[in-house]
Amino acid sequence: MSETSTTATGGGDPAVPTDPTPAPGAEDAGAERTGEEGGRPSRLARLEEEGEVAADYLEELLDITDLDGDIDIDVEDGRAAVSIVADPVSSRALRRLTGPRGEVLEALQELTRLAVQARIGERSRLMLDVAGYRAQRREELVRATEEVVERVRRDGAPVRMEPMNPFERKVVHDVVAAAGLVSDSEGVEPQRRVVVQPSA
Repeated sequence: MSETSTTATGGGDPAVPTDPTPAPGAEDAGAERTGEEGGRPSRLARLEEEGEVAADYLEELLDITDLDGDIDIDVEDGRAAVSIVADPVSSRALRRLTGPRGEVLEALQELTRLAVQARIGERSRLMLDVAGYRAQRREELVRATEEVVERVRRDGAPVRMEPMNPFERKVVHDVVAAAGLVSDSEGVEPQRRVVVQPSA
């Protein structure tokens, strides 16, 4: 049995879930959540809706696969963020949904985005995490990138990092930019990688 919690900080195959019940909003928050033009949903409201649709889809998946987990919904960096979390024992079982290098997680994220798109009619950029995999991977990448930054500063030569998925490359680009160096991506998926270069 899974549970869903929502936080906004800005948020056979399983069938696409039924329409979620809209969350009630106060009248004085109408402009923020529905916009001023013709009652059109605001960006925050749309991202929260993406999270709710994704949560319904993932709850069905957990039921089908007989896995235990709770679903947290957030809005981070201008996109919906959905996480499947569990206690340590259940988290080990949930790791089946990530794969050794996150390949399964990337595929599941894409399926979830497609389920959301089918429901709301717009392309989704939501981020999915399972059992804290992305958070752990982010920490590993930050440490590895900081080491590469120091190497580039010391040697004054570009360094090509290992192939990474889009999420991982963004983490690297952010760390490099914060350090004042330059980074580019080269190659094609799944061998696309980041090249860290000295600043001009």
